[in-house]
Amino acid sequence: MDIFQSIILGIIEGFTEFLPISSTGHMIVAAKFLGLSQTTNTKAFEVIIQLAAILAVVFLYKEKFSPKKIELWKRLIVAYLPIAIVGFIFRHQVKELFSVQIVAVMFIIGGIVFLIVEKFYKEKEHTVRDVEQVTYKQALYIGLAQIFALIPGTSRAGSTIVGGLLSGLDRKCSAEFSFLLAFPVMVTVSGYDFLKHYHEFSDQNLLVLAVGFITSFIVAYITIKLFISFLERFTFVSFGVYRILFGLLLLSPLVS
Repeated sequence: MDIFQSIILGIIEGFTEFLPISSTGHMIVAAKFLGLSQTTNTKAFEVIIQLAAILAVVFLYKEKFSPKKIELWKRLIVAYLPIAIVGFIFRHQVKELFSVQIVAVMFIIGGIVFLIVEKFYKEKEHTVRDVEQVTYKQALYIGLAQIFALIPGTSRAGSTIVGGLLSGLDRKCSAEFSFLLAFPVMVTVSGYDFLKHYHEFSDQNLLVLAVGFITSFIVAYITIKLFISFLERFTFVSFGVYRILFGLLLLSPLVS
């Protein structure tokens, strides 16, 4: 992997990780475009840029990462447990689900779900506008929705945001709860992958790793800020439409 490829993948990871559009599908297209195969070295690189993306959340919401916010983190742990338990039990089966076709279909299904949820969205019924107002019951519902993210192409951000919307959170609060929930989920996944592939880091070009890390962090930081500003004025309809179109693209001969 060279510097150019590192920058491209860093941009894609930083931009797609926290949006409800699934980074998996975009990485598939990018890998094909760049001529990269899924090797252990590539996996090690992905661990680094994922950690960079989650670090952007810590910087943006640093006031939430405090002992004073223990009640919020109790709720986040409740939301985290379902995917941790189910993901661990069925980790081998989940790996077998991965294919471009499944990713594409889940992109389309997820897009339709967003369009339906938005059609029935009523502002007055979504009274939770701050992540610290989320109840344990709502956190559990969001956590159960996140289990669908185990299916490639569903999008962790997408499933948790939908779970939040269906639980009474408004759009902005659903997105912010999803950002914070990404911390325990991604630290667990990236930590597990790091332990599996730690020996591969010795073979990596440190400059390539550094460029990918910095790129992913900067893009994720900017994307989160812009996404929150976007949700203060617009809906998730555009993401629903995009998911459907991208899913159809994945099914086309162009990426087969």
